[in-house]
Amino acid sequence: MRKKVAIVGGGYGGVKAAKALDADLDVVLIDPKDTFVHSAAALRALVRPDWAENIFFPYDTLMENGTVVRDRAVGVDSRGVTLASGGRVDADYVVLASGSTYAFPAKMHTDVADDALAALRRAHKELANADRVLILGAGPVGLELAGEIATTWPDKRVTIVDPAPELLPGFLPELVADLRQQLDELGIELRLGSGLAAGPAVAPGVATEFTVTDRAGERITADIWFRAHGSRIHTEFLAGAVPRNEAGQVKVTERLTVEGHDTIYALGDITDLPETKMAGWAMQHAEVVAANIVAHAKDAEPAAVYKTLPVKVGLIPLGPAGGVGQFPNEQGAAFQVPRETVVQMKGAEMMLGHFRELFNL
Repeated sequence: MRKKVAIVGGGYGGVKAAKALDADLDVVLIDPKDTFVHSAAALRALVRPDWAENIFFPYDTLMENGTVVRDRAVGVDSRGVTLASGGRVDADYVVLASGSTYAFPAKMHTDVADDALAALRRAHKELANADRVLILGAGPVGLELAGEIATTWPDKRVTIVDPAPELLPGFLPELVADLRQQLDELGIELRLGSGLAAGPAVAPGVATEFTVTDRAGERITADIWFRAHGSRIHTEFLAGAVPRNEAGQVKVTERLTVEGHDTIYALGDITDLPETKMAGWAMQHAEVVAANIVAHAKDAEPAAVYKTLPVKVGLIPLGPAGGVGQFPNEQGAAFQVPRETVVQMKGAEMMLGHFRELFNL
């Protein structure tokens, strides 16, 4: 009889692990959503509602053998997962891949794809009717959102505000300079080092004229705003089951087992690994986790390890034809990738080909 693995979370790392383990173990993937959501493409879906259906992928095409349970985990132990419905999935291995939440539209706030599509289309209609757009947060999400809006509607005035004094800390100065030039070319105003004295009185994503004041006393009038900061990880259901740090992150070893456990693994945003939380890293974590679980199931020594990189890595498209990116070279030093590489790897198609292949479509 094949050993069983319960995977909590059907995000980037969870689906990658499920696919990798499907041939060797009895896989049960647990997630409350009715489809996988390719969140990295959600900002493109906001400005292109006719294209938005492309970011949703059916879980039932992911695996040939495994099963998907649409439910929410409320408890975990070394022998399985307890579900919100009152059921339980007993398993030889547990993979914690519960991920994080983020402000809409970067992540959906519903478990139903049809409702998520409706929310995107409502937000698009509101955005289309707004001339001045305020984005709070100048990290990768805020920058990418600004780029999508400015390239879709060149006449809109887009302003990004962030209290941080520096743009993309940890990225190369020449990359930041290139990014600033591209923002200028798109007409995007960047205000760093002075956050708002108080948040907008209107809800995000609703087209209503409002005025806010930054901490320097300058007034900003806009017609709509979006939040692009403030992620929160999903580890509350773990209670005292596994060790976590003060931020709630799960403590893991270099083999991505949870500290003190040989059969519980964790990956993605919820781990205490000292790296920027990105979908790409979660999918790499999944490869390590899968290799170690397969080895353990075959009575071999799990030997795959995960090592964080010494430099920040990322691709930040500004619409389908612009953006910046940074990778490490063979010596581990950061280098800026050409704009064409950013477009080819992410900006042009938002990596849809990769996910169509992953989901056997």
